Order: sequence, then C-alpha cells, then structure tokens
Amino acid sequence: MLSDWLFIGLFLLIVALFPGAPILLAKFLGPRRANPLKNEVYECGMEPVGEAWVQFRAQYYIFALTFLVFDVELVFLFPWAVAFDTMPLIGVLSGVLFIVILFAELLAAWRKGVLEWV
Repeated sequence: MLSDWLFIGLFLLIVALFPGAPILLAKFLGPRRANPLKNEVYECGMEPVGEAWVQFRAQYYIFALTFLVFDVELVFLFPWAVAFDTMPLIGVLSGVLFIVILFAELLAAWRKGVLEWV
C-alpha cells in the first residue's frame, strides 16, 4: 500500500518539475537586457494610439463562452455520430439525452438574451 502512495508522490514531484524546470532555467540563464523599447505596449506591430485599456461589455465574453461550450460539446458528439450505427441502444439513447440537454441549455441561453449581439 505504501508503494502505491510513493508512486503517486513521485508522479506529483515529476509533474511539478516538468514545467517548473524550464521556467526556472529561463529565469536564471536567460539574458537580461532591459531597455525602454521592451517596456512599450505592443499591438500587432503598430504603435498604439490613445488609451491602451479599453473596456468591453461582459456580454461579449458570455457570448464567446457560450460558443466555446457548444463547440467543445460538438467534439464529444463527433465520435458518437461516427459510431452511431454500431452502438447498442443505451449508447444511442445516452447520445440523444446529451443532445436534448444541449438543446435545453441553448433555449435557456436564448431566453436570457445571451445570444443577442447588442
């Protein structure tokens, strides 16, 4: 039993070291040449005109998140659609239930006005 926990602890140590080591190496071994040009705001190769901070309405973010949620769920539906004809009935019914839940979420978002671009 202790060997299982030792394996998990070793795995967590490797998980922490794998991304942490390159970050620390870059911090300590990387060049540090600060100049005013590096501190300027960069916008697609153009010099910014006016204030750099622009406020966007939260509605745009909610719209984007709703699109992202439905896009990711389509990734889950694609393998189901490919194997549709070889699935047992429970697989087909679970996929249909998933689609019904998606449709209910879409109706709820529509009723809340999330999908209106104002």
